[in-house]
Amino acid sequence: MNSPRTMKLDDYPLIGPQDPEPYSILNEHGKANVLLVGDHVSNAIPEPLHNLGLDRALLQKHIAYDIGTRKLITHLSQHLDAPAVLAGYSRLVVDLNRSLADDSVMPEVSDNVLIQGNQNMSQAHREQRVHCFYTPYRKAIDTMLHRFKAKGMVPAFISIHSFTPEMAGFARPWHVGLLWDKDPRIPVPLMENLRAHPDGFNIGDNQPYSGKHPADYTIDHHAEASGLPHVSIEIRQDLVSTEDGAERWATILDEALRDILANPELYRIWQSV
Repeated sequence: MNSPRTMKLDDYPLIGPQDPEPYSILNEHGKANVLLVGDHVSNAIPEPLHNLGLDRALLQKHIAYDIGTRKLITHLSQHLDAPAVLAGYSRLVVDLNRSLADDSVMPEVSDNVLIQGNQNMSQAHREQRVHCFYTPYRKAIDTMLHRFKAKGMVPAFISIHSFTPEMAGFARPWHVGLLWDKDPRIPVPLMENLRAHPDGFNIGDNQPYSGKHPADYTIDHHAEASGLPHVSIEIRQDLVSTEDGAERWATILDEALRDILANPELYRIWQSV
């Protein structure tokens, strides 16, 4: 983790002295040729933003973060011996899985909840949020990827998210969804391996969200654009909300990924036709 503090607070006016840094790194020197990322692992709001005017109970809900993903990534990082870059703040501050051109990057409403602290923001304040939270996270991922490149390595890029068991009154039957667009090298065999599990999991192919959607920005920007093998894994949050659940699913994903990540042919730049 990034501790003790490595940044000068004077350069980041929206981060208080007791607040976390904009990102943290787990298992920084892990030996696997894999980088894990968690855009939505945190529900923290920096002290200067006063909880964005929200009741603290709302910050425990899915509108603020992807429940269970920090636990899952922590366990999976250990299983794979892979480094992981984790966001330090809630997606309500800045959604790190969105382009800066996307209106939802600093949402004014989330799941019908008015985000009071995101109303009528000045351009200067928006730029401060980008500087304090968005840019450091993007740079942290770029730095980790550069380390692989400096060693002549093409890493597998795996993004982890979670989704609610129900949305808009519709029960979501999937245990896991795999999001992808053009590069099938990880998602297609991973789907096959997970569907072959003796517990009979329901695995979504670009469900409940689609990897073809521009909202899947972290993968698009850091992996797909560079031809890195990649996948975005969405897991139902009730399956990983406890340490036991997160460890179980880290084990399941580790086993399902093992033969895929062991294939040396995976680690090549993808040239889409």
